[in-house]
Amino acid sequence: MELVDVEVRLSVESERLAQLMELFAAEWWTAGRRPDDVAAMLTASDLVFALVERSTDRLVGFARVLTDGVYLACVLDVIVASHARGSGIGRVLLDAIVDHPRLAGVRSIELVCQPELMPFYRNWGFTEEVGRSRLMRRSCDPRLAPAPPPPRDHK
Repeated sequence: MELVDVEVRLSVESERLAQLMELFAAEWWTAGRRPDDVAAMLTASDLVFALVERSTDRLVGFARVLTDGVYLACVLDVIVASHARGSGIGRVLLDAIVDHPRLAGVRSIELVCQPELMPFYRNWGFTEEVGRSRLMRRSCDPRLAPAPPPPRDHK
C-alpha cells in the first residue's frame, strides 16, 4: 500500500470529534466510549497526536500520551483507521510521538499493545523486557479486566 499523505496535528478539533469516535468505535478497547468522556480525555491528555489525510481531510490515525515529563510517558489509544493500515501511517504516528520535544528527556516511554504488534513497536526501541515489572490493572470495563472487588474498609 502506498504511503498516505497525512498531516500530524497536536490536537483533535471539536469539529473532528465525530471522526475520532468512528476510529474508537472500530476497536474493541475503545468501542462504547462516549463523546463527552472523550472530549474530557482529550483535554486531560498531555499530548495528542491526530493524523489527518490531506486528500480527504479525514482523521486516519490517533494516539495520546500521559507524562510527567521526566521519568515516565505512557502512550495510549494508538489507532490507525483500518483502511489505512499498512500505508505507513503507524510509522508516521510513532515517529511523531518518540520525536516530540516534550518526550526527549523522559527516561521511559511505555505502551501496552497486543502481542502481534510487538514487532512493529520494537522498531522504535520498545521491548517486552521490563525486568520483573508486570502490568496490573484495576478496571470496571469487563473488556479490559475482570471487575474489581468492592472497596475495602481501610480502617
